[in-house]
Amino acid sequence: MNTLGYSPNTAARALRSGNFQMIGVIAHRLARTGEFRTIEAVADAAMRESYTVTLLDIETTSSTGLSAAVARLRHQAIDGLVIIRAEMDTPSKLVLPPDLPVVVSDSRFLGTKPAVGTDQVAAAAAAIDHLFSLGHRTIHHLAGPSDSDPAEMRVATWRRKLAEAGHNVPPLFRGDWSAASGYREGQRIAATKGVTAVFAANDEMAAGLMRALHEHGLDVPGDVSVVGVDGVDLAEYLWPPLTTVAQDFTMIGNELVALLLRQIREGVSAVDEQVKVPATLIQRSSTAPPNPARLLR
Repeated sequence: MNTLGYSPNTAARALRSGNFQMIGVIAHRLARTGEFRTIEAVADAAMRESYTVTLLDIETTSSTGLSAAVARLRHQAIDGLVIIRAEMDTPSKLVLPPDLPVVVSDSRFLGTKPAVGTDQVAAAAAAIDHLFSLGHRTIHHLAGPSDSDPAEMRVATWRRKLAEAGHNVPPLFRGDWSAASGYREGQRIAATKGVTAVFAANDEMAAGLMRALHEHGLDVPGDVSVVGVDGVDLAEYLWPPLTTVAQDFTMIGNELVALLLRQIREGVSAVDEQVKVPATLIQRSSTAPPNPARLLR
């Protein structure tokens, strides 16, 4: 074999066995932290199982767009499919070939499709409960874009928690996940009376927000406490270090691959399989009890 330069024909083997050792991944908006880190974790988990990943980034997660993406990947002979956040109106709109093993990284699909996702409600509640435990009377929210399901789940949880605590729900500030949008909305937040605590929907917007507060002469956390979501590495090195609710993207990737490979290898249906991955509050220096003087403004 060495002399002749021979190597086994893996394509022929795959055709004979029906196993191509290939996982398809469909993603949308790769620049988002959650999508990127989930894909990275999926690729690492697949490699450990001797599988290759074929990634397809799509412009829209409409049912038509997803169907076309699935057809393209099937032509590349995949054994199974991971969909990173199928953002559509209802899970029932996601229709896939019945013979294709699939798993969805989206907690809304729990119970309707094999799914793995962060417990978004618990993640948002952890941030809000932390700020309430420090004595803040109300909490403002810097939300992600309205076309993002995780963002909207965090908004709904924020509103519910404030209502349950008997607090008025203040106006919503809306960003697009970027630090630039956090900075832009931070200008408005800094000019809003009575703000003592902000729950930012991700760490990048929280970073932009903290810069805007600093430029307006407001101390974090002396005047305004800030909490983010995601647990990106940079959060620990901001000033002050950012309190955040960390999502476990490594666990999400591992669980997605494990659930998919069980379907591929055992030939079982896994519609009822669901994994909710917990998020963890990491308390740092960006949160503190409210400044009494700030409450009077």
